[in-house]
Amino acid sequence: MNKRIITVLASTVLLQACATTGLHDESHHSPVADEVVSQQRAALAANTTGKGFGPQSPRDIDAKMGANSIIFNSSPASSNMNLCNIHFHKNAEHKGGEFTTFAGNGNGHGDQSGYKYSGKLTSSEKMPTKSKICPSEHSVLSSGDTIEVHYVYSTANVTPGPTLGACLSDSIKNPQLRVETQVYVLVNDQAALDFNNLTQYGMKKGVYQALNIPSNTGTPVEYAGSTTGPGYNEAGSPFQVTWSVRPQVEKVNIKSVAQWCKGNVFNEDHAHGVRNLVTNPDLLSKIQ
Repeated sequence: MNKRIITVLASTVLLQACATTGLHDESHHSPVADEVVSQQRAALAANTTGKGFGPQSPRDIDAKMGANSIIFNSSPASSNMNLCNIHFHKNAEHKGGEFTTFAGNGNGHGDQSGYKYSGKLTSSEKMPTKSKICPSEHSVLSSGDTIEVHYVYSTANVTPGPTLGACLSDSIKNPQLRVETQVYVLVNDQAALDFNNLTQYGMKKGVYQALNIPSNTGTPVEYAGSTTGPGYNEAGSPFQVTWSVRPQVEKVNIKSVAQWCKGNVFNEDHAHGVRNLVTNPDLLSKIQ
């Protein structure tokens, strides 16, 4: 889960560590060598060993192994929690299911890394758009790109809003968190799913809910993990999150994503970067 700096004092560490890619000049957009990623993983191990960090995210959801002994209670079902934030990452942060094609090391700051849809698209689905989609200093979305959407839920009495600060309240600074995760592939097809519909929310049985998360993309893989984002490439996340990651991909109309980026309650206008896949067994929980 990515975030920006907010004024809630109790969440300052959370927002700093899960920051988005930050401001980098164009030189930082060149792919880094494998050695750089190896050094980042070594730093993560050194900065977490013996310090009591719980299991981390993202991970390979097809690999059940994990040796982290820190246990915390699984968050309630998302139907009993409040939706507090929706955001997305360019390329999937997680690996597995239908998103196993490695995008590359990226620039070492979370851009152009992660995993892509491993299925095939038609030439018409991959047809370029005439306008730039959700452009930022770091990336532009294109037909054929993969995105991982995080529907973030909290046990706090909150309303949907910008950043992970929306998941906290003055009454509860350490709510339980759950992320319902769906990976989409962007296609230039008006008949594909509408992202505005996929992110629609409303009240249901007294709590805020994302109303149209796909229900036909496989049984979600649930595991104990943490917040994500490239700010954690070399540091452990101290925050506990229950993840539900759907293994199958849906196609979404890229033009509807462009429309959503032009204005939404979450103030999201671009894709966020990704954290390196966590592969150290000592930093992973065992998937039951």
